[in-house]
Amino acid sequence: MQLIHGLRFDNLRGDIFGGLTAAVVALPLALAFGVASGAGAIAGLYGAILVGFFAAVFGGTPSQVSGPTGPMTVVMAAVIMEFAHQPALAFTVVMLGGALQVAFGLLRLGRYVAYVPFPVISGFMSGIGCIIIILQLRPFLGHASSQDGVIAAIGGTGEAISAPGVDALIVGLVALAISIFWPARLRKMAPPPLMALVIASLFAAFALQEAPVIGNIPQGLPDPTWPMMTLADLPAMIRGAFVLAVLGTIDSLLTSLIADNVTRTQHQSNRELIGQGIGNIFAGLMGAIPGAGATMRTVINVRAGGRTPISGALHAIVLLALVLGLAPLAERIPHAVLAGILLKVGWDIIDWDYVKRLRRAPLGGTIVMLTVLVLTVFVDLITAVAVGIIMKSLISADAIGRQQVAQVRSLTGDDHASSMSEEEAQLFENTNGRVLLFRLEGAFSFASTRELTHKLSAIDCDYPVVLFDLTRVEVLDTSVVMALKEVIHRLRDAGHEVMISGVETPCGAMMRRLKVLDEIPEACQFPDLATAIRSLTPQSG
Repeated sequence: MQLIHGLRFDNLRGDIFGGLTAAVVALPLALAFGVASGAGAIAGLYGAILVGFFAAVFGGTPSQVSGPTGPMTVVMAAVIMEFAHQPALAFTVVMLGGALQVAFGLLRLGRYVAYVPFPVISGFMSGIGCIIIILQLRPFLGHASSQDGVIAAIGGTGEAISAPGVDALIVGLVALAISIFWPARLRKMAPPPLMALVIASLFAAFALQEAPVIGNIPQGLPDPTWPMMTLADLPAMIRGAFVLAVLGTIDSLLTSLIADNVTRTQHQSNRELIGQGIGNIFAGLMGAIPGAGATMRTVINVRAGGRTPISGALHAIVLLALVLGLAPLAERIPHAVLAGILLKVGWDIIDWDYVKRLRRAPLGGTIVMLTVLVLTVFVDLITAVAVGIIMKSLISADAIGRQQVAQVRSLTGDDHASSMSEEEAQLFENTNGRVLLFRLEGAFSFASTRELTHKLSAIDCDYPVVLFDLTRVEVLDTSVVMALKEVIHRLRDAGHEVMISGVETPCGAMMRRLKVLDEIPEACQFPDLATAIRSLTPQSG
């Protein structure tokens, strides 16, 4: 197996340009996400460096660029607030989250991300976009960020609006305007986030010096933050690590799918999780915030020519050089400038494409999306995703169950020819209308149990014989088998003769193992439909 997935040296020019371009875009976002997380600008920069490098080297998506993202930053901010009494615990949570991602990869769980329903993904991404916007309003208006969560931030926004810091608001508006209206023809060479950072910061330095700035940024390489745990905090640490791991997994693998679409390649999902996990372990160890595959930086890298892990690793090395050389300049960047950049990021994270379709989308999907959005903003991400998946699963199960039950056909002597062989049809005509045949076809999951029970319970009592044909059944869930048992028992108590065909199929064998066939005499059990019907015709007597 290749040590570095996708590594080759025939695209060096494109990889170098892609890595440089991605680094330029990543710099302002890493600063902004670091400040927004509460860990500081330097933690965001080293998060981009460490996750970006190790995910590129050990991951499974050659063109992916990784680093701090909006969703991961939102969760990290909550983790830092929860463990404000002992910051080392927060970074231990990051390491645990990375270890869980490695475990997910080793257990080959990456493929299951594709099973997360789209309305759930849309809801939590839109919720995270709303959270970023809510949390950045106060620094955008010249006030300190809320350290007590989203609800407290909403409560404090009114005060900030009523008494804004004028200098901060002006430079924030300049940064936001550049992020939105920067000319499209210049975006490739001069990305909007970088130009917003540079222009708005220079404007503030010369004209609006009252806007609060980042302040002191430690220079040089960070000191390790050794893992530590306390028994009292362990449950909360595990919960936080699980949230980071799950979110990082979803965030990264969705970006991997986008990279596949753009480059016409195929990523290795489980290897990608291992690479992301290793990156987050090192990020936590060095006191940096966690990261994941970053969609915007990945797409920019690919469009600039990046195709191999060289571009992602180079992006990290360039950022390291910038950190070691430009840290003093970053100290003068106003918080409002970073807030303006992040307001645009939060707006872009909201799934406006799906929001525009909500009026035409199926009602069930709309309810799931809005529920996940609200729970993401006001409760927490894992609860939101879990509730969303359960809701969507129940809605889908109901639809699938109805479709499966539609495959159950009740046949009488007057309605049979279209679904029987010529021999079966001739034999069935000779039963003189005494038999009601239920033919089950295809697969029957637990979702069809209720509808199937209802349909079979409505059997017309005018038929003395009820015949269940299982010869065309491919899958029969245990719940359905037990429902059939109850129906058979009720029919026999009502005086009907119950027969069954297809007892030698895998489904028939399953019914025998569960002792459901004990409800039916051996003389009424048949290997196929023709044999069963033949036993009822006068010729057989």
